[in-house]
Amino acid sequence: MAKVMYLVKRIKNMNYTKMFEVAKKVSQKTNQNYMKVLMDIIGCGLKYQAGYHDYLEFEFYLLNKEERKTYLTRGINNAIIKKYNNKDSFYKFDDKIEFNKKFSPYLGRDWVYLREIKGDEFVSFLKKKKAIIVKPVDGEGGVGIEKININSKTDGKKLYRQLRKSNQVLVEEFIAQHPDMNGLYKNAVNTLRLFTFIKDGKVTYLQGILKIGNGGVVDNFSSGGMYTFVNQNGKVIAPAIDKDDNVYEKHPKTKTDIVGFQVPMFKEAIKLVKEAAKEVPEIGYVGWDVAIGKEKPMIIEGNCFPGVFQLRPSFSKDKQGILPKYQKVMDIKTK
Repeated sequence: MAKVMYLVKRIKNMNYTKMFEVAKKVSQKTNQNYMKVLMDIIGCGLKYQAGYHDYLEFEFYLLNKEERKTYLTRGINNAIIKKYNNKDSFYKFDDKIEFNKKFSPYLGRDWVYLREIKGDEFVSFLKKKKAIIVKPVDGEGGVGIEKININSKTDGKKLYRQLRKSNQVLVEEFIAQHPDMNGLYKNAVNTLRLFTFIKDGKVTYLQGILKIGNGGVVDNFSSGGMYTFVNQNGKVIAPAIDKDDNVYEKHPKTKTDIVGFQVPMFKEAIKLVKEAAKEVPEIGYVGWDVAIGKEKPMIIEGNCFPGVFQLRPSFSKDKQGILPKYQKVMDIKTK
């Protein structure tokens, strides 16, 4: 019944114009009949709970029936979240202030909430800080996030008033990332998205994504960034892609190799998120954003409604999705 209700909701809210655009794009890319592609997209939605974004992003047009069964789709991902993540505790992740308070030992940096301190306290906070990151507490996709350099000429009280007025009320110490991460791209903090699952007190690390900045101060996909995949040892195993479906084996600005890049302190990052996962066990499935600082990894945020990421078939030899790995630790109904 839950699957049926999900499909009904998706059909009702679907952007049909976008779906037709995807069908046209795939038709041109594969030289297949447009109506055949469109019907296949609809069929995959019914059989695999795969939306048209899934169909395009995970290249379902390259897969046979058995291969398609191995891919985690948005419908299945939603079912996992519904089953293992208690919505009554979503606020512990969605509310940035609640999150920072709850996970303060794992953040590795100073932070303040401007609605809870006065101007003089903010001035004290700025001492010995070379830069800060300011954020709205209700923003998504990197919107409203800004880096501000601090020096002897900075008027702390004036800055306090400006940030309160612009609602950029969460202020964090800027992360000086590891030199290797700077070499990849230094104008943004490049982060890992690490997925964990906890059940009966046992934490499993599922997979890791590397998000890379490309022109801005954040690495968010929706803000011009790109992402790629790392293996169990933290080495990048595939080219990066951006929201416009561009593919990068080297960073377009730094010319640093992306494929083969080794994330420093990767094992320490895995250990960090596995410990953090125990703090709110009623949220069983989490995607953690982790920065690699000069001396240690630091958690940026946790996502209790993590997105769907898996290696594209064209980047893989075996054309296998992440779902079988998830099924080893989760009870997932796909039919």
